[in-house]
Amino acid sequence: MAILFISDLHLSPERPEVTRAFLRFLEDQTNSTEALFILGDLFEAWVGDDDNCPAGADVQQAFKQLTDKGVALFIQHGNRDFFLGKRFMQATGATLLADEHLVEYDDQTVLVMHGDTLCTDDTDYIRFRRKIRHPITKFCLQLLPLKYRQKLASNMRAKSKAANANKPSEIMDVNSVAVDRVMSKHQVKTLIHGHTHRPNRHQHKQGERIVLGDWHDKGWYVKWDTSDLQLKHFDIEVSG
Repeated sequence: MAILFISDLHLSPERPEVTRAFLRFLEDQTNSTEALFILGDLFEAWVGDDDNCPAGADVQQAFKQLTDKGVALFIQHGNRDFFLGKRFMQATGATLLADEHLVEYDDQTVLVMHGDTLCTDDTDYIRFRRKIRHPITKFCLQLLPLKYRQKLASNMRAKSKAANANKPSEIMDVNSVAVDRVMSKHQVKTLIHGHTHRPNRHQHKQGERIVLGDWHDKGWYVKWDTSDLQLKHFDIEVSG
């Protein structure tokens, strides 16, 4: 049996091929899987558990089938879907994890995160994240009508894209000091995260950092079995 880790699928109606690829992935890869960890940004946007995104209904049904057959499902919030809440978890049988979570398997411990909190050089984003994720802000936003929240999310994504276009690429990557700090805090030698869309394996003072890729033209995942932690990918077909 193995454990799988994925992140940054950014599922949306505009990219149905990614949703199809993900549903096939669930069918093909989870037969010998003990648990699936989704490390944030499952959806391009999720503005509340009343979200009527078409991909959301298909994914919830697939998740329920997955957990009904005994595969444990764990989800972390990303910067696009931090309104995933209790209703979604109850409907799918998933468990919502904290921003920093330890996974123990085969006498080893791995730290998993979405990864955005490691990008400490991007001070504008860290400041925005602190404000938008504040419980009072989230509570107030949830009181707004669904259509208004969806429009607001669309506007925020457009502003973020424009702002990122003018930022040096290096500040949108993780800060090495932040990486070593969080690994030392949890006393681990392996960290898995997403967010940066820069799949790779890196060596740090505290150990190894494995970065998951986004599901754009390839589907990225980490497979953890008794032999090793493997960073793998497959091509996403545009049609069919």
